[in-house]
Amino acid sequence: MHNAEVLSSEFAKTPSNYDMTFCRRLQQSKNSAVPAVISSLFAAVIGVWIFCVPAAAQGPKAIVFQEEFNGRSGSRPDSKKWTMEMGGNGWGNKELEYYSDSAANAYMDGSGSLVIKAVQVPSPTSLVCWYGSCKYTSARLITKGNFDFKYGRFEARIKIPQGQGVWPAFWLLGSNIDSVGWPECGEIDIMENIGREPAIVHGTVHGPGYSGAGGIGAPYNLRRGGAFADDFHVYSLEWSATEISWFVDGNKYKTLKPRDLPTGSKWVFDHPFFLILNFAVGGNWPGSPDQSSIFPQTMLIDYVRIYAE
Repeated sequence: MHNAEVLSSEFAKTPSNYDMTFCRRLQQSKNSAVPAVISSLFAAVIGVWIFCVPAAAQGPKAIVFQEEFNGRSGSRPDSKKWTMEMGGNGWGNKELEYYSDSAANAYMDGSGSLVIKAVQVPSPTSLVCWYGSCKYTSARLITKGNFDFKYGRFEARIKIPQGQGVWPAFWLLGSNIDSVGWPECGEIDIMENIGREPAIVHGTVHGPGYSGAGGIGAPYNLRRGGAFADDFHVYSLEWSATEISWFVDGNKYKTLKPRDLPTGSKWVFDHPFFLILNFAVGGNWPGSPDQSSIFPQTMLIDYVRIYAE
């Protein structure tokens, strides 16, 4: 590709405070001996240069939490960071799975990913769910008691499962949940997908007066067709005292501010939250698996990283 085309393509992307590649490309181009390119892109370079120079001087934002899942094959998640919650009570959504602490449901694959596996279990089983003998097992990992944080960029690279009845999620819950309850503690869903929507993920917040089906957010439709389960994608959240924004693969698709809440509702996103990675099966929103559903299914997490604001 011609240099001018390369720079034009890069300019179409939004520079990020967390990735200065674009700024470095501009600096390199500024020093190159291609007068025609410099002339044709002078205005664009000047405009973006003003943006890039301060950001480059500041350097990348500090990582305050990093999990690369580089353990040996079959090893369990780091217990110093993650707790595996257990139970089959439906988790407020009439989910069908029993969350276990077994390495059969959450383990390292040996190539740099955490695997959360949902398994259909033979019936009957000794595991009891809210509806009787459990039909599925899966895993739900939380950092509660180990790590929480307020404001910054929260990011994970994930390959989600697919099929009717699957419900993978990467999300946050207010660390004060034990004292104030839900939804007063606040909930921020960075990524949720339900199996009947293979090309759509959702970003949502829940709080007092806007919880459950009344949560506020937006869907993101995968560009170029296909399904999110076909490959890894980066799901990100930028959260400050004044707004929350959602991204997929660097594309911002929703920004929420306190003024966007229902009249009289409280903005409860002003305190530390902890992380959750889980793979639910069934429930009120996705519906139950059907004859088209295939198990086991896996959710692969390449990394989770949190950057300071």
